[in-house]
Amino acid sequence: MDFKALMSAQIAKSKPKATSPLSKSPTPDSISANNKYLRRAELEAARQAEYLASQEKTQAEREERAVKKRKLEEEEEDKIARREEKLRRLAEDSKRRREEEEREEERKRRKRLGLPDLPAQKVLEDGTAAEDEAQGVTGEEIADDELRTKLRDLDEPASLFDEDHAARLKRYYTLTRQKALTASKKLTNGPIPTTLEPIPEKDLLLPSTTPTPGTPEHTFLYRQIASYFTLLLTEWGRALNDRTQEVKQSSSGKQAHQAYLTVLRELTPLFRQLESSTLNDSLLGPICKILRSTQARRYVEANDEYLTLSIGKAAWPIGVTMVGIHERSAREKLHDGNAQAHIMSDEVTRKFLQSIKRCISFAQTRWPPEDLGQLMG
Repeated sequence: MDFKALMSAQIAKSKPKATSPLSKSPTPDSISANNKYLRRAELEAARQAEYLASQEKTQAEREERAVKKRKLEEEEEDKIARREEKLRRLAEDSKRRREEEEREEERKRRKRLGLPDLPAQKVLEDGTAAEDEAQGVTGEEIADDELRTKLRDLDEPASLFDEDHAARLKRYYTLTRQKALTASKKLTNGPIPTTLEPIPEKDLLLPSTTPTPGTPEHTFLYRQIASYFTLLLTEWGRALNDRTQEVKQSSSGKQAHQAYLTVLRELTPLFRQLESSTLNDSLLGPICKILRSTQARRYVEANDEYLTLSIGKAAWPIGVTMVGIHERSAREKLHDGNAQAHIMSDEVTRKFLQSIKRCISFAQTRWPPEDLGQLMG
């Protein structure tokens, strides 16, 4: 073989093989396999595909979280609804028990005062008719035309939407009962509104002895106490309003006004007990003594009565009382069951007794005594 043939063979080996006519356009796999470099368009297409895949994954996760959140919210709403329903049932039960207790107290009060007893409350299957009858919303039958006329006379609509004759009659008796209660239990315009009818100032002097419970004099005594406190608080409020604007804006002026508001708030339970005639006899007698001494301008005596009521006469142990085998006299008096050692253990009682003491302090400045020895320190 000559040199030319050898060179031709080597050149033929070094030339690339010819591609078949069926595969004229190279595929991306072949390009990536045969070429070391990619075009920018191919990189951008791969980046967009990866971005779209990540966005789809994020959207799927977001939808899944939204579904879980809606499910949790629905469960929470269901839980809140069940809790509110339970609270509503408890409130209804509490209201029913409170109404029964108030009805029992009213029955006892009527029995104590010699008044006719309340009508017995009937218990029906649905409970509505019994409640209506107990509240006095039932009555005799009224013709529909006459009933509409009476409702118009009360400045009420003659008929409501989808209201039949029975519901209209019930609404009429409810309105008349409410107006009767409002007219019978009209609140006064004093510092502490009360249903106790005020009495003239000339009749405010309390009797020297406490009347027997259940008598008209005993009921009149409640009105005297409420009217005297109303007089005291009215004068106190007028004295605060008569101050100059500089005094009102000062620190001491604001404290005095706040003390007055505190007395009004803490004396309100006493007025409610006077209205319902439920004030304890152990408090009624001493309070009457305090007010009688205040009306007579014997303020030192009124203060002594207040201390006797609030602290009592039972001795409290001071110092060593358990030395030796015998008890000391101070400790022996602790076992005295007849003496009430501390009546101010009740929080409500403590507050209105302290407010009574503040009323005494104001009374001695508004109506000073002729004897200066009757002024409290």
